Amino acid sequence: MTSAQPQAAIQPIDKGSAEAQSANLVEANLGQLKAIFPEAFTEGRVDFDVLKQLLGAAVDEREEKYGLNWHGKRRARQLALTPSTGTLRPCPQESVDWDTTKNLFIEGDNLEVLKLLQKSYAGKVKLIYIDPPYNTGKDFVYPDNFQDSIKNYLELTGQVEGGYQTTSNSETSGRFHTTWLTMMYPRLKLARSLMRSDGVLFISIDEREVARLRLLLDEIFGEENFVSDLVWQSRTSISDDQEISLNHNHTLIYAKDRAQLEFHGEPLDESEYKSPDNDPRGPWKLVPLDANKPGGNTMYPIKNPKTGTEYWPPSGRSWAINPTEYQRLFDDKRIKFGTTDDAAPKKKLFLRERLAAGETKTPSSLLLDAGTTKDGTEECAELIGVKGVFDYPKPTALLSRILQYGSLNSGETIVLDFFAGSGTTGHAAWIQSVGDRKKRRFILVQLPEVLSPDEPAQKVAIKYCKDHKLPLKISALTRQRLRLASTAFRDNPAAKLLDLGFRVFSLDGSNIQAWNPEPGDLNGTLLRHAEHLVPGRTEQDVLYELLLKLGLDLAVPMDSRQIAGKTVHNIGAGTLFACLSDGITLETAEPLALGIAEWQKTLAPAGGSKLVFKDSAFADDVAKTNLAAILSQHGLDDVRSI
Repeated sequence: MTSAQPQAAIQPIDKGSAEAQSANLVEANLGQLKAIFPEAFTEGRVDFDVLKQLLGAAVDEREEKYGLNWHGKRRARQLALTPSTGTLRPCPQESVDWDTTKNLFIEGDNLEVLKLLQKSYAGKVKLIYIDPPYNTGKDFVYPDNFQDSIKNYLELTGQVEGGYQTTSNSETSGRFHTTWLTMMYPRLKLARSLMRSDGVLFISIDEREVARLRLLLDEIFGEENFVSDLVWQSRTSISDDQEISLNHNHTLIYAKDRAQLEFHGEPLDESEYKSPDNDPRGPWKLVPLDANKPGGNTMYPIKNPKTGTEYWPPSGRSWAINPTEYQRLFDDKRIKFGTTDDAAPKKKLFLRERLAAGETKTPSSLLLDAGTTKDGTEECAELIGVKGVFDYPKPTALLSRILQYGSLNSGETIVLDFFAGSGTTGHAAWIQSVGDRKKRRFILVQLPEVLSPDEPAQKVAIKYCKDHKLPLKISALTRQRLRLASTAFRDNPAAKLLDLGFRVFSLDGSNIQAWNPEPGDLNGTLLRHAEHLVPGRTEQDVLYELLLKLGLDLAVPMDSRQIAGKTVHNIGAGTLFACLSDGITLETAEPLALGIAEWQKTLAPAGGSKLVFKDSAFADDVAKTNLAAILSQHGLDDVRSI
């Protein structure tokens, strides 16, 4: 038997470990600050006097400052920074193509879910679209709570005793706007940290909150990263219930870093391109030769060779090119003085070249042809088979346009929607991917809000759920819509290679038990905590919590094999090995350790491997120590137990 090395040890993962919680954003912020200003830290704490000196005139110490403030803003900041101790439990039975899909549907409070996604998806999401509650006074569940946030969430959504409740944000309340802002602030803060540096955020909102939302986004993203306000014609009929018929909604667009933003327009309108001069390079159209920013030698006269007229740039502008570049374009017959050669100089753009380069048409801020809420309602009714299950769902035409604007040209675009509602974002991701052949995967988050028989608007949805044996929750209807859309796509030859599945997860408390001793029954408490895992949780539950807490993708490949009679899971091509089987004795420890070491050697992951075992699985400390020592002899030192 291989001899044990006493220095080798298995480190426990308990409720207080970093691996048992979502990302600690406060620690991350402090780490970044310390890397820039190490001299501002004394005994691990920030010395603000020193920091102010280092920042100099950039520190604003005025009592009255410009910005958006409301009662509850401090609480909202704290909500964003408080780590989550929850987990996401896999629900394969509710999923479609569980084994192969990379799309995710998560049922839970989006604040907790966004916290749990931080380690696995920070800096990876290219496009976020959300259609949050519009603050009509009654339409959003508000389960945020500092203490026992997971327990509070489970009670509010009827998953534990306590039932559900909806927080009414009545317009008669003095907190009409503040409650909504406190709900939005932490979610947007967490969403930003999930975005890539070239990522983009789209938020649909009505005119009630658009002004405050824009100020809020200016603060979180920076005013310089505002891209545009898309005005979408949401309806065509006129309503006479107020002075002006509201026929539009806003979609605010913010980049994480506008300088790095990859943004695409609409397909070129080929009808705009002609070739009246039979240019061998094919159809073309003329575009102005001037620009709004002078640079270099760009102020000079250009003579029309036919009329002899000299042209200067329009007032306040310059030519877009210098004289050398102009001469090159002129010699290449790319300069034309109007269609009849009697006007100011313009440049030819050739359709063939623009298509080859993947160029697109700059979008308008007015979306008049991106469907309406009526179209969205009819789409859902046709798919589901009954009208009125969802209230005013967004049409896929609108979301397809947004996905077109914000997706990557090459590589995989991760799309996140944490107010998934009717599931239009997931449906549109499939539609747009069939249309432009770009790779997209989605992460949808929807609160399992319980449908109430007391709400007249939900009667159709309740009947549909009962008729189709679905839980009486909005999230169940969202999944049903996606399931039916997936089925419809499978008959489309163009969708043959599309990922038409989705893995379902549900928010719940951690699989690792908290230590809460009962003073009157200490012996009983000790016995209950001999097993560190929550009773009733499966190996799969634990595996996916490990993925979340160790920062691995929830769709990462998994493989399993039997070694020394125990099931060993290989996750992410050797990034993580997990053995959650019971009964690891001194006799089985050596072959188990050697088998794992050999498997790890064949995979040779670039960043090394983490190994996790169940603490209660070991027969005694000798078996645990021997296994750790053998693994250490093979270079496997990052070994943990739960």
